[in-house]
Amino acid sequence: MPYLMIQTNISVDPENRAELLKAASSTVAEALGKPESYVMVALGDDTPMLFAGNDAPLAYLELKSLGLPEEKTADLSHTLCQFIHARLGIAIDRIYIEFASPARHMFGWNGRTF
Repeated sequence: MPYLMIQTNISVDPENRAELLKAASSTVAEALGKPESYVMVALGDDTPMLFAGNDAPLAYLELKSLGLPEEKTADLSHTLCQFIHARLGIAIDRIYIEFASPARHMFGWNGRTF
């Protein structure tokens, strides 16, 4: 059930959104070693945001996944920062990432919990 939310203050061209989401989905699946059929990705672009007191391009990512190992977060941070930098041109020091590993009973799907 990996879920990646990408929130940024830059506008993503509508014709590039689907490609960005698809690439993000496969990147998350590969980085976590999980089937892409369980990965969900969302994009919130053109959001009014500030970081360090200015509105230069920035991104806030949330990655939630059941059983997310703490020892993988540094590698995941590197992978996701490089992905956002390559795809959106945002400097990696202007990206925050929140990692979360909810308890299985706190995440639902298909009318039940995991």
